Amino acid sequence: MFSKINWRELENSEIEREYSPSSTIGGDYLPYINEYIRESNLVKESYDVIECSYGPLSTNTLDLILPKNFLEGPLVPLIVFIHGGYWQELSKNESLFMGKQILEEGYAFAAVDYSLCPSVKIEEIVDECRMALTWLKSAGSSYGFDSEKIILAGSSAGAHLSAMCSLNHNDQATSASYIPAATVLVSGIYELQPLIHTSINDALKMSKDSAIVLSPLFKDLKCFPQTLITWGENETDEFKCQSEAFAQNLMDYGIPVETYEVSGKNHFDIILDLAKKNGILGKKFYKLIEDVCS
Repeated sequence: MFSKINWRELENSEIEREYSPSSTIGGDYLPYINEYIRESNLVKESYDVIECSYGPLSTNTLDLILPKNFLEGPLVPLIVFIHGGYWQELSKNESLFMGKQILEEGYAFAAVDYSLCPSVKIEEIVDECRMALTWLKSAGSSYGFDSEKIILAGSSAGAHLSAMCSLNHNDQATSASYIPAATVLVSGIYELQPLIHTSINDALKMSKDSAIVLSPLFKDLKCFPQTLITWGENETDEFKCQSEAFAQNLMDYGIPVETYEVSGKNHFDIILDLAKKNGILGKKFYKLIEDVCS
């Protein structure tokens, strides 16, 4: 049974708490960010990282890492990660942490950088991420990964951006052929209007109309790819409901979707488990890749 997003029934102080992911962990999320950095640095020490420009801005870059000995075999699938941070924090530099496990499985890996609010609006960030995906689609044969086997994953705001990139936009740059083979959405937000009633919007500067336009929950989902939607047990009710509601919409469109709540995990540490093959979440992740790439 899926829950509805009920932010309209809450006081503003309650909305603030529900949409503050750190409210369930006592407020200090820096230890998790430090873990992202530590794990990302280990990947940088072990693999050659190729920084690629996908657009005109200095922030329009991505880090691409290819598995060792990849040229000896066929083109490999590519897993692309879009980081979170409420569209105003973090970068690709802290986003390579899952690369080690993915590369050991023989897949290529990329982490996308993008401009941050308040310097830009979320609409521009969405366009940048679509541009990055389009660039990767065109670059596959040059780098040895399969452009038809791109799996897009995102955490928190990155899950929102991944969802927006997985829609059919009916234009040349982001047509249906550029939709990823599969999408993995971790602890995401898919209806943005409640954020207007929080301090988060100080940097985002969304209006009601722009929040609706930017909400994947209200989009045509008929071309959306096969999807895994997951969240942590220790997250706010509203974050859980956001994932459940979007999963239900995908199901209503007939899209193959699996949902999974990860026991004992919160908004910040769940993503650290995504690529670990010995865990239940990792098993679901790699099975999805196998399903769409076989």
